[in-house]
Amino acid sequence: MTWHLLVTRVTVKDGERAFLTRNGRLERVLAPGRHAIFDPRHELAAEPFNVVRAEFPAERFAVLKAARPELAAALFEPVETGSDEVAIVKLDGRPTHLMGPWQTRVFWKVATAVEVERIDVASEPRVAPRHLAMIARERNTLVAEHVVENQEAGLLYVEGRLVERLAPGRHAFWTAGRKVEVKRLDLRPQALEITAQEMLTKDRIALRVTLTAFRRIADPERAVAVVANVDEWLYRLVQFAIREAVASRTLDEVLSAKNALDAELRGFVRERLAETGIEVTELGVKDVILPGEVRELVNKVVEAERLAKANLIRRQEETAATRSLLNTAKLMEENPLLLRLKELESLERLVEKVGRIDLHAGEGAGLDALLTKLVRLKAHDAA
Repeated sequence: MTWHLLVTRVTVKDGERAFLTRNGRLERVLAPGRHAIFDPRHELAAEPFNVVRAEFPAERFAVLKAARPELAAALFEPVETGSDEVAIVKLDGRPTHLMGPWQTRVFWKVATAVEVERIDVASEPRVAPRHLAMIARERNTLVAEHVVENQEAGLLYVEGRLVERLAPGRHAFWTAGRKVEVKRLDLRPQALEITAQEMLTKDRIALRVTLTAFRRIADPERAVAVVANVDEWLYRLVQFAIREAVASRTLDEVLSAKNALDAELRGFVRERLAETGIEVTELGVKDVILPGEVRELVNKVVEAERLAKANLIRRQEETAATRSLLNTAKLMEENPLLLRLKELESLERLVEKVGRIDLHAGEGAGLDALLTKLVRLKAHDAA
């Protein structure tokens, strides 16, 4: 904008409009080009604006609309949203702006096609897939987006009230004017390690019992309504059960009746889980930890029991061997031929260990005499 004597010259570029004001009051809007305006007192001023996919201040639009309503309607497209309404603004067919409730924005429409799509979020809480494709998802406070995996159950809460159970997949909801929350629960079996605190048996021996539980959520809606934290609640319940079971048994019963202890624990826990929507598929004792001195004493007792059992087995074997020898001796006593065969068998075993044998049978004695005299039992001498 330049002044030349009595004329004010204004140049407006393509894609611009200029507000020509006299002493602060709007006179007219200048289109692109060069303008020479008679201004002897230099009272005119020109304010250029970019009008291509551009926004105009809403406060100034309100002033212009009150003073020049026909001009405001020709130049601008105002967009206002209600309490339960959002709007997607498209400039030249391209989604550009997402407006929340109770917002007002004004756009130039002289060089840009402005389209507005309004959505009543009170009647349509879900974001339609075509709307989700139009809006920017990053740092968007008007849309809550959640993905439910195949092995999960998604529970939709609106203003703290359970609305529905979501199927696996992607879900998006309008959060304008409401609190939307999705709780995701894993339906696969989960392992839970329970480390019990120190407890006393019936015979006043301190020990620690470690258990393993496998649980799964069978009814997600009921589980969320009854239990705030599934694993923590189940952990405390099993701890209470093992304390009662150990306190009613002696140390020997705890160590020897593991199956009965596991069955009692499963029955105790399942009875209290019946109305919670949670199932415990397996529950059992993993380790029994004893104090050092008690562990040494138990080891000594076990060692003594094993030694006594070994001695008993050895004595039984010795008795059986002696009985077998006695039976053999009776058979040989009753059967001389069997005794002779036993002598030859002994001679054969002896010969196997000797590399060379020199025989001196003596005069008039043959091999038969030698064999007869080589192995002789006392019974023959006596005869």
